[in-house]
Amino acid sequence: MSNDPWGETDGGQQSANGAMESSRGERQSPPARDSREWKLIEKLVNGLHVEHRRTRRWGIFFKSLTFIYLFALLALYLSNSEESSVPLSGSAHVAVVQVNGPIADSEKANANDLIDALRRAFENEKSAAVILRINSPGGSPVQSGYVYDEIRRLRELYPNKKTYAVIADIGASGAYYIAAAADEIYADKASLVGSIGVVSSSFGFVDLMQKLGVERRMLTAGEHKGLLDPFQPLQSSERAFWQEVLDTTHRQFIDQVRKGRGDRLKENDQLFSGLVWTGEQALQLGLIDGLGSTSYVAREVVGVESMVDYSAKPSPLEQIIDQLGVSFARHISTRLGLDGGVQLR
Repeated sequence: MSNDPWGETDGGQQSANGAMESSRGERQSPPARDSREWKLIEKLVNGLHVEHRRTRRWGIFFKSLTFIYLFALLALYLSNSEESSVPLSGSAHVAVVQVNGPIADSEKANANDLIDALRRAFENEKSAAVILRINSPGGSPVQSGYVYDEIRRLRELYPNKKTYAVIADIGASGAYYIAAAADEIYADKASLVGSIGVVSSSFGFVDLMQKLGVERRMLTAGEHKGLLDPFQPLQSSERAFWQEVLDTTHRQFIDQVRKGRGDRLKENDQLFSGLVWTGEQALQLGLIDGLGSTSYVAREVVGVESMVDYSAKPSPLEQIIDQLGVSFARHISTRLGLDGGVQLR
């Protein structure tokens, strides 16, 4: 037992200090665990932040691509608009209007676009003459008739501005219908010209339907409302009626060709039979006035070498669709006559 009155106190103090240190040690352990947790949370937050920034950068990249694409389309559209717009002033030139492909309301060679181009070509004071550059197998008699009538009307309004039709590879049927409205027609010696006739083609599936055991159910109000239905037999009276329609259209075609060509046509029993002729043969028959290309006519006949294309330009979207070949099936359908309409070709 110690005589130091403070001995017990020191021992108690040491015990207290030891207890405090122990208590501190116990209190310091949780912060160590907390720091690890905070590090994990911080790492997770940093990872999310990095991922967010990465996602935002990709979003900006794709948005930029979208805007670049849209601006490119806009630039292409504006460039096409500038190309299609014809200068109101400048040097003298020959106005060229292209008639390419089948002639139909849904095709590039449709009456609305062709007539609009022709009007702009005639109205421009700097155009010395108008050339129709034709490379078409024909098509709708209605669309061809619209263009024919408009050319005749414009020729009367502008009697000092001559119109020339120049046939490239082919200018047949409805395409020749349009060409007949011009003052003069030119072609290459190997061009295909003429085919002054009318055709209406389809298919009949009556026997096939019977073999397959398929019953055709079509209700009509009108005795001949189902005329030319491919799943029903063609009646002789309906055949005669439709033949009369074709003959009437053919006579209209012949009358317009005679009106346009006049006494330049040579009488020939086969002239309006639907046969097609080479440019050299067509010249002998009076179907054309000479042999030559578009540039030849501009340079040698009109006397002006400079040419300006007044044809309607397709929109960027139409160009993309055409490049992708979406119109391929429609073109094949038209050429095979599957649309069922009357065709000058």
